[in-house]
Amino acid sequence: MSYEDIVKQKQLKENPIIMGIETSCDETAVAITRNGSEILSECIISSATEHAKFGGVVPEIASRNHTVAISLATEKALKDANLTLNDIDAFAVTYGAGLLGALLVGVSYAKALAFATKKPLIPVSHVRGHVSASYLTKPDLKPPFVTLLASGGHTAVIAVEDYYKFNVLGSTIDDAIGEAFDKVARVLNLSYPGGPNVENLAKQGSNNVALPKMLKNYKGSEFDFSYSGLKTAVINYVHNQQAKGKEVVYADVAHSFQKNAVDAVIERINKAVKKTGYKTVCVSGGVGANGYLRNALLENFKDTNVTLVLPEKKYCTDNGAMIAMEGFLQYKRYNFAPLTLNASAVVSLK
Repeated sequence: MSYEDIVKQKQLKENPIIMGIETSCDETAVAITRNGSEILSECIISSATEHAKFGGVVPEIASRNHTVAISLATEKALKDANLTLNDIDAFAVTYGAGLLGALLVGVSYAKALAFATKKPLIPVSHVRGHVSASYLTKPDLKPPFVTLLASGGHTAVIAVEDYYKFNVLGSTIDDAIGEAFDKVARVLNLSYPGGPNVENLAKQGSNNVALPKMLKNYKGSEFDFSYSGLKTAVINYVHNQQAKGKEVVYADVAHSFQKNAVDAVIERINKAVKKTGYKTVCVSGGVGANGYLRNALLENFKDTNVTLVLPEKKYCTDNGAMIAMEGFLQYKRYNFAPLTLNASAVVSLK
């Protein structure tokens, strides 16, 4: 009997134990959860220090490091949970979006585990994984709600209508917010990862650098983002000041950029709440760990009837628990993948 035939005959368990595997960028992450949000163990092995030498993620280095770390992370997650592979009911893995070579390491490893144990293989979208991180922080959270997705690869405002149906109200038409933070970090001579370093520098500065408003006279969706112009304005300002022999106060540049970037987010989130009528707003993606953004959202909703869900910072960045949580939702739908599952560098936000 083939693997696929065996999996088809599996009866769903009421409280399944699911292993989540995430290798989309520079973190090798493995987590084990029960019933979705109960985290039994988690392990993250990062290669960020290797990439910092080059000022950003090098795909080949990321892939090689995943190859070395994936078994170590899996073994530690199992040991910390006091479980064996036979105790796992399903293996959820990020198949996209991300660096193709890095994704292939996780997908290939998960397929091997699923085949060896004859357990279901669950394909998970990295985007949906980030959205599901909110369920880890608030297990009683139920759709509908508005989610801000803010990461290095995506920026979007999403109406989560139910556990499986997303309505993307607007997204970036060029650079993502995290990408803009990284590019601004470079011109300010800050090391990788750029986002946290820009945030720290901004604390020492003031909002006194004039920067353009995003998408002025834009004819598309009112929820869309564009960080390319803001990023370019920062780069041009720094270079022009230097060309004129004028002092550039990097902390002021960082503060002004960050404020403009976050103001655009707040504006669109408020519009989304008004349009949908939803009373809950969630935050997802790596930039969701930005303290300035988190404080701005808290202040924005302080005297309203809107509930703000801010995942722990470690669940905003790439992690295996969010993949296991989304895997649990897909498990309940019998959304199992064949062993021909492949990685994809790009996936739909929906």
